[in-house]
Amino acid sequence: MKLLIVLLLWAILLVLCWPIALLALVLWPIVWLLSIPFRVVGMAMEAFLRLVKAVLFFPARVLRYRENT
Repeated sequence: MKLLIVLLLWAILLVLCWPIALLALVLWPIVWLLSIPFRVVGMAMEAFLRLVKAVLFFPARVLRYRENT
C-alpha cells in the first residue's frame, strides 16, 4: 500500500513538474546508498540498548519478580 501511495505521489509530481520528478528518480538510489551506514549504526545501537536492558533486568528474572498488574 505504501508503494502504491509513493508511486501515485510521484506520478502527480511528474505531471506537475517533470524535471523535479526525474531528478528525484535519479537521486533516490544515491540517497538510499548514503543512508545505509546510518541504518547500520541504528541497528547496532538498538542491539546495545537491548543488551543493557537484559543485563539490568537479569536479577529480576532470576528472582522471578512479577509486577502487580
